[in-house]
Amino acid sequence: MRLTVFLLSLLLNFSLQSQTFIELATMPEAVSNNAVTAAVVDGKTYVYSFTGIDATKSCDGDHLKAFRYDVEADTWETLPDVPDAAGGKIAASANTVKGKIYVTGGYHLSPSCGEVSSAKIHVFDPAANAWEPDGTDIPVAIDDQVQAVWRDSLIFIVTGWSNTTNVPNVQIYNPTDDTWAVGTPVPNNGTYKVFGAAGTIVGDTLYYLGGARIGGNFPPSVNLRKGYINPDDPTDITWSAESLPEARGYRPASATFQGQALWFGGSDVTYNFDGLAYSNNSGVPPLDRVTIYNPATGLLTQNTGWMPALMDLRGIAQISENQFILAGGMLENQTVSDKTFLLTLDDLPSTTAEINLQNVLKISPNPVRDTWQISAEGNFSYEFFAANGEKIKTGNAVGNTPQTLSNISAGIYNVRISQKGKTVSINRMVVVN
Repeated sequence: MRLTVFLLSLLLNFSLQSQTFIELATMPEAVSNNAVTAAVVDGKTYVYSFTGIDATKSCDGDHLKAFRYDVEADTWETLPDVPDAAGGKIAASANTVKGKIYVTGGYHLSPSCGEVSSAKIHVFDPAANAWEPDGTDIPVAIDDQVQAVWRDSLIFIVTGWSNTTNVPNVQIYNPTDDTWAVGTPVPNNGTYKVFGAAGTIVGDTLYYLGGARIGGNFPPSVNLRKGYINPDDPTDITWSAESLPEARGYRPASATFQGQALWFGGSDVTYNFDGLAYSNNSGVPPLDRVTIYNPATGLLTQNTGWMPALMDLRGIAQISENQFILAGGMLENQTVSDKTFLLTLDDLPSTTAEINLQNVLKISPNPVRDTWQISAEGNFSYEFFAANGEKIKTGNAVGNTPQTLSNISAGIYNVRISQKGKTVSINRMVVVN
């Protein structure tokens, strides 16, 4: 069956350069906003899906169902439900630490669509294929949180929504002794506090981007945040943030590859559990985008066509250094998915081949009053973004040729420079009167 699926994928041409995705066996049923992770048992790799919302996308569509995918056999099976007496929930997260899986947080929907954040941490033993007693409750109930594992030892839960608002809390769980510690909170403002963001840890730094801020219709964030974890005291975290247009994203999945942070799919529009936008109650388009942050260069880039258009993700299963499995989520037209996709990344050309250009490509003068230019030979396109991520100007430019700056108010802007359809530089421009 795997060979048949692979040949079909070649005919459909779902690829870009050396990045490919293929469709695997379908899940037992369609599910979205489900917590996904992977684990190895006796040398075999499995993918797990916990909780979520069914195809009705209704107030009583949240559930506690659990499924396991056998990567080698390309088959799914149903597991015992997640043991939560409060009933179904969505927006939970799942991580594997030292061979066991921890399903944390999420929120329960009432029949009237009220939302109650969960403080539960459920423990699943893949070797026994059974649930263990729950861990100690999360100190601050949380859902739609950023969650990542540090050194296969600690689970970091960062910001997220807690019943009535976004919170700055950093909650650190130690599975070995079932204890919680308080980490340095993120700054108590809308730059850092979000729900529906996603993040991962590369080395000793946690990166998370996007999410929804507090405000009218929960506006999307355009911030990439970095939290350096002190190896001698993991509760000591140094936070910083940068506003970048490429940092927009709501409910993507996140992982690492080649020492870089990756975000898969999601949407650029914030939305409720039914896939309808907070702003106008219309359908939200999913993205076929992989966003990559390279810590070595500080370059954040976006690449489309590497994956199916998919949103409403609460995790991705990394089954090898360069292979990832997506299970469930929402497809076009807010269709809850029962599909399973295998993504293979052979390299990341957008963050390697362009590094030399990024090192020399600058905007000058800066600050700028009347004219500016790109200090490199070639033909480029450019986009100006305001601090809130709104695109306000686009155009084309020949390198080392002055460009007239018009209809731009004084302020600070992010300017994305592209060549042949790929981002090659992001510069901060200061415009003065």
